This record gives sequence, C-alpha cells and structure tokens, in this order.
Amino acid sequence: MSPRNGQALQREKLLREAIGSEVRARRRNYGMTATRLAAASAISTGMLSKIENGSISPSLGTLRALASALAMPLTSLFRNFNERRDAMLVKAGRGVNVERPGTGHQLNLLGCIDSSSSGVMIEPYLVTITNETEPRPIFKSKGKQFIYMLEGEIIYRHSDNLYRLLPGDSLFFDADTPHGPDELTVLPIRYLSITACGAEER
Repeated sequence: MSPRNGQALQREKLLREAIGSEVRARRRNYGMTATRLAAASAISTGMLSKIENGSISPSLGTLRALASALAMPLTSLFRNFNERRDAMLVKAGRGVNVERPGTGHQLNLLGCIDSSSSGVMIEPYLVTITNETEPRPIFKSKGKQFIYMLEGEIIYRHSDNLYRLLPGDSLFFDADTPHGPDELTVLPIRYLSITACGAEER
C-alpha cells in the first residue's frame, strides 16, 4: 500500500469516527434510545450501532436522514472531523538543534506541524546566545516573526529601527525585512522565536 493510500484510509477512518461520535453525542443529549433514532431514520438498530462506532461509512441519504431525525444541519455531523488538528509534544531539552554557523545563535526547534490543514507553517525556536559575535548576523525570511524575551538583554534591529528587549518583552514584525541582534547588552540571552508563513509565501 502506498503512503498516499494509507493516508486516505486513515482520513476515512477519522471521518467515520467523527460522524459516529457526533451522532451518538447528539442522540444522548436528546435522551433518545438507539432504537428510536434508528426507526426515525429508517435504518436498522444494528446499522446505527455501526455508524456510531465508526465501523462503516454511511451513505449521503442515511446521513441526511440521521441529521433530520436529530434536528441538526447535515454539516454539523462533520464538526468533530473539521476541528481535528495535529499536535506535537516536545519534552524539555528534546527539541532539534539547528546549526547556524558563525551567528553565535543556538537554535532549538520546539516543533513543526505540516501546513496542509491550515495553510500556515509555524516554526517555534528557543534561541540562545552565549557569546559575542562579529559581524552581527542579519536575517530575512518569509512571513511574520514573534520574539518573546526570556533572559538577558538585547538591542534588536528591524529595518532602521532598534528595540531594547528585556525579559518579558515581545516584538512582532514582518520577517521579510532585514532584522537581527544589533547589540548583545546582557549575556546569556534566551528568547522564544516563532515564525509563521502562509503557503503562498513559501
């Protein structure tokens, strides 16, 4: 089985489970028995049980009948599926180290989720600067960037503007404008850097 076929089967399974979960939750919320809902939808109790357990893919006609019997829009049956999102847990000290030679920056990638579901790619980094570097690195990338200071003090340049950042300060800016540290005032420096860009920007 190809990876694409495997992904399609997994997506179909998630859809079945989402529909079944929504039907069961709505039925129970109304205090309806499975027998009563099955009769109102003109399907067997056994089929309803399989739908609620996510073991079969109901036809569009069956979905319409269920939605009508439950007094809900047909699209609401897909709500749990549409709200599913990926998640990634990175335990302390387990991020991926990303090297940027010559910058004096230690980058620790804290996670990354594929942009296919939202159209947005987000990369969060923990940046640590422990020593002086010359010349100061200048960065430029697509999208927006957010910096949140955790430790130390830095003068950060964005275009022709300089910003003095202390612990607790944050800076949000267009990342496609030249930016980077202008002065390392108090070492060590640690800050959270989050870059986000849409599919059309990559």
